[in-house]
Amino acid sequence: MKKIDSSKMDSHSLTMQVFNILQNDILNGELEPGESLVENRISDELGVSRTPVREAISKLELEGLVESVPNKGSIVVGIKDKDIRDIYTIRMYIEGLAANWSAANITEDQLSQLRNIVELQEFYVGRSDYAQIWQLDTRFHKIIYDSCNSTILKNTLTDFHHFIQKARELSIKKSGRAEMSVKEHYKILEALEQHDSKLAEALISEHISNARANLSID
Repeated sequence: MKKIDSSKMDSHSLTMQVFNILQNDILNGELEPGESLVENRISDELGVSRTPVREAISKLELEGLVESVPNKGSIVVGIKDKDIRDIYTIRMYIEGLAANWSAANITEDQLSQLRNIVELQEFYVGRSDYAQIWQLDTRFHKIIYDSCNSTILKNTLTDFHHFIQKARELSIKKSGRAEMSVKEHYKILEALEQHDSKLAEALISEHISNARANLSID
C-alpha cells in the first residue's frame, strides 16, 4: 500500500481514500479471504491515523466484503461465487437495457472510440496481452454505460463491473475467450452503429452470458 498524502483532505475524503484502497485490494485479490485487517498495520502503511482506517473497515463490513469475528477482529470475506453469479445474471438484464438505450443515444465520437478499442483488442489478442485486452474491455463497456443516458444505470453497472474485476480478468485469460469476446464486441458495435436497439440488447446479454459460462462457477 502506498502512503496517502492527507495534508489537503478532510476527514470524510480521507476515510473514502482508505476505503477505496482497501476495497480495490480485496476485489483484485491483493487482500485474500480469511486475511485479517489490522488497524495499526494499515494506518502505518498508509501513513494515516487509525480513525479513517476504522471507519473504512466499517464501510467494507456494510458491503459484505469484510466481517467482524469475535476474538479475531475484521476478516476479509471478499466476493463469493454466488455474488459473482448474481452480478453476471443481473448484468445480463440491465446491461442489455443500457445497450438498448445506448443505441438510440450514442454519438459518432463514441462509436469511433468503440471501434478503436475493438481494433486494439484484436491487435493485443494476437500478442496474448491479456492485461491490455482486459483494460480495453473495461473501456468498451464504460462507453456504453456513458452513452445510455442514465446516471443511475451507469453508476449501477460501473459498480458491478468493479466488483467482479478479478472474475473478468480470469475469464478473459481462459482459452479462446479473448478471441470470442472481441468477435462479440464487433457484433455489438455494428448493432450500435446501426442504432438497432433490440439487436444491441440481445447481443450484449449474450456476451455477458458467455463470459459468465466461461468462469465455470455454477
